[in-house]
Amino acid sequence: MQISRVHGLMAKALDYRAIRQDMISANIANVDTPFYRSRDIAFEGALATEKAKLFPRPTGKLELARTDAGHLAGAGEEAPKPEIFFRDGHLARNDGNTVDLDVETTEMAKNTVMYNALVAALKKDGAIFRSVLDASAKT
Repeated sequence: MQISRVHGLMAKALDYRAIRQDMISANIANVDTPFYRSRDIAFEGALATEKAKLFPRPTGKLELARTDAGHLAGAGEEAPKPEIFFRDGHLARNDGNTVDLDVETTEMAKNTVMYNALVAALKKDGAIFRSVLDASAKT
């Protein structure tokens, strides 16, 4: 059961944040591996597309309604996917490794803060839903 329209979106964002944390950890673990190229994942665009589907702006175009995630998507509707890319903006060392420990630890800290914020938002969303259920059970 979905608590709110954004509940699924926040859950997907948590999944992507966890994947990003694993990728950053792998980058840090391979800091001394020759010719290793640091990787990252860009999922903000995919989440923005999903948000636009949940909260569409009026366009005068009739959108296909999907009442269940298992329903087939309409023609032209494709689920956005995150993009994995090599973070090559940094100079490679003599051994060809592109991992910059300062960048990786900074990105990990930012990702952790965002992950914790999403967890807190999901807890609050669930608490609101539970309070409504509790209040309705008392009457």
